[in-house]
Amino acid sequence: MLPSVAPTSPDNCLTRNEWICGKYYDTRRTELTDALFQHLGIVLASVALGLVIAIPLALLARRYRKLEGLIVGTTTAIYTIPSLALFSLMVPFTGLGLRTVLIGLGLYSLTILVRGILDGFNTVPSDVRESARGMGYGARRMLWRVDIPLALPAIMAALRVATVSTVALTTVGSILDYGGLGDLLISDLTFKAQVLATSTLCIALAVTLDLLLVGTQRLLTPWTRAGAAS
Repeated sequence: MLPSVAPTSPDNCLTRNEWICGKYYDTRRTELTDALFQHLGIVLASVALGLVIAIPLALLARRYRKLEGLIVGTTTAIYTIPSLALFSLMVPFTGLGLRTVLIGLGLYSLTILVRGILDGFNTVPSDVRESARGMGYGARRMLWRVDIPLALPAIMAALRVATVSTVALTTVGSILDYGGLGDLLISDLTFKAQVLATSTLCIALAVTLDLLLVGTQRLLTPWTRAGAAS
């Protein structure tokens, strides 16, 4: 009888737990892609939610100066709450799911967005607004034809910062199984190839979104390029 031979594990970069491992990318490509798209969806939805809330708050703060300190102070106070504590406080009301992550990240973005939008509106020259008012511009027309276009560079700058920071904060959603790339990152911190892959994708996503917003800003504010050229 031949002696039995114990099976041996194949010698490859996975079993050696190497940082750079092509076999990992081949076998986990679908998993990485799904996590990346979930991460992107959460970032876009939460920042959009924050923007929808931030614009009315900034307009309210600009119109009623007595409320400015309260609005800015409240949004800043929200940002100081640790993410784990904020999610825990929200769970009884929003449940253990994606809704909690989206609302939580949207609230965090308010600190950056409200300040940025308010600063943008404050940079609109008063003489320009007076001239528009003399030409018969009403409040709504003034907002869309004067205030927002002139405040757009500051608004876009705030949006860029909020978006990049949300890419990082989204990983915290892994505590509720909605952290995108964070789910893979937290699942096994000793798995070197996975840690490197998810971290790299997070950075690449942040850089890509930032570049897209820069391009969008250049398209929406052509007069800033003309002014710089002259």
